[in-house]
Amino acid sequence: MPKPTGPTNPVLRRLVRELRAKGKKQGVRLWCDLAERLEQPRRARAEVNLSQLNRYSDEGGTIVVPGKVLAAGKLNHAIFVAAFKFSGAARRKIVSAGGNALTIRQLLEQNPSGKSVKLME
Repeated sequence: MPKPTGPTNPVLRRLVRELRAKGKKQGVRLWCDLAERLEQPRRARAEVNLSQLNRYSDEGGTIVVPGKVLAAGKLNHAIFVAAFKFSGAARRKIVSAGGNALTIRQLLEQNPSGKSVKLME
């Protein structure tokens, strides 16, 4: 019998189910795409540094990362960042720049339509 594939973390599995359901119900492709990316093995998920977020975002923009945000680099402007995980230093740097670090579930509740959300990978 083959081993089961996909995430074994129950919190992540629940989040993937919620993203798929919301994406199908409201017809938002962003949430379905995010669910697919979060289902990948951990080694294949995105690890994004603050320098990348700074380079590819605008003041007050919203970015979602299907993985982990790391603290390498500086953040020069306030942005909203949603991710599955944050390093402690990355969360502090985002907040000190005037931004906000959210979980993906919080972003899903605040912006169910997914308007003006960039997906970083």
